[in-house]
Amino acid sequence: MKCFIAFLLCLFVPSTVFAANANSYNVMYDGGSLQNITAGTEVQLVIDQDKVRIVHGKEEIASIPAAAITEISYGQDVHRRVGAAIGLAVVSLGVGALMLLAKSKKHYVGLTWTDGDKKGGFAMQCDKNDYRGELAGIEGITGKKRSEEHTSELQSLRH
Repeated sequence: MKCFIAFLLCLFVPSTVFAANANSYNVMYDGGSLQNITAGTEVQLVIDQDKVRIVHGKEEIASIPAAAITEISYGQDVHRRVGAAIGLAVVSLGVGALMLLAKSKKHYVGLTWTDGDKKGGFAMQCDKNDYRGELAGIEGITGKKRSEEHTSELQSLRH
């Protein structure tokens, strides 16, 4: 009997721990109207059933009700890896030339909201493996669809 209980605990305890963090993502705050935080700070985006929270360490920076979110935007910023290519060209010209062809993409998600008389917005840089889940989660709780933004339009939220 003890082995059976131990087996059940081994199955259920890890699943509840992972379920608690299923809607939590590490993002980089890139700018906006949030107070007490600067651009370039790594924060956690937590998507609850009725709100979106921004958490830095143990401090909750913002809690945005899902009903207050007015717009969800998404954009990409694409760069060529020129610096890395020059560095590799010093060692090996062929590898440096190939590296010059490589591109890096940065994925940005922006939110704007109106909660009574409080209005705000911010942009965050998301991991390439997480941005789809973040967008789907925010769209799911708000019922709104994202708009595809160009980087220049998203920069208005960032700066």
